[in-house]
Amino acid sequence: MPDGTGLVAALRLAVPAGIALASDDPRAGAHGLLHGETLDHAVPKRLAEFAAGRRAARAAMGLLGVPASAIPHGPDRAPQWPNGVVGSISHTDGLCVALVGRSDDWVGLGLDVEVEDDRGLDAALWPEILRAEELAAIRALPSAARGSAAMAVFVAKEAVYKAQYPTSRTLIDFQALTVDADDDRFVAVFTLDVPGFAKGTTIPGRFCRAGGHIGAFCAIRRSLVV
Repeated sequence: MPDGTGLVAALRLAVPAGIALASDDPRAGAHGLLHGETLDHAVPKRLAEFAAGRRAARAAMGLLGVPASAIPHGPDRAPQWPNGVVGSISHTDGLCVALVGRSDDWVGLGLDVEVEDDRGLDAALWPEILRAEELAAIRALPSAARGSAAMAVFVAKEAVYKAQYPTSRTLIDFQALTVDADDDRFVAVFTLDVPGFAKGTTIPGRFCRAGGHIGAFCAIRRSLVV
């Protein structure tokens, strides 16, 4: 199984000042949950991931000087952060990572981490995730680079989806965003109006790759939301 240590170290160096990042290992089991942090009918693996995500989030909160408190999920399954805090949690096999910031500064944070092999994103998923212009750009690349480029677009869109959701409360699909990416940065653009984000709104973000993982994050400043 890929080691997530390198990815976590790279993400810590890349996140903006005022945002804290922490990680935990879901293989440690479903311990450390606080009152109200329940996940009904979850299989043991999913419950362990849920618990590790909450442990990571509380560790990140501690780095900001925010007291530990419960982070239940709402009916939409999204984390319900304590007052004054925004955050994002992502997990993959053997790794959970959380970003936390203060809501005075940020309206939303988005993070996605994935295990990545040499093939990148399965080509069968490209039509669902990529817009026509993204698909054309990726198909213009050398064949060996296409899967990795498609994976970068996928994690960027996942991160932006998580960041916009606390404001919009809207379930957008992959076609609602277009992503222009290079080696370690991306810009996502809304292709339609979403509550709080007009069509054409741009969200910048960063990529990190290390140890067989890829991560993408973005942070939406309060001043951006309309």
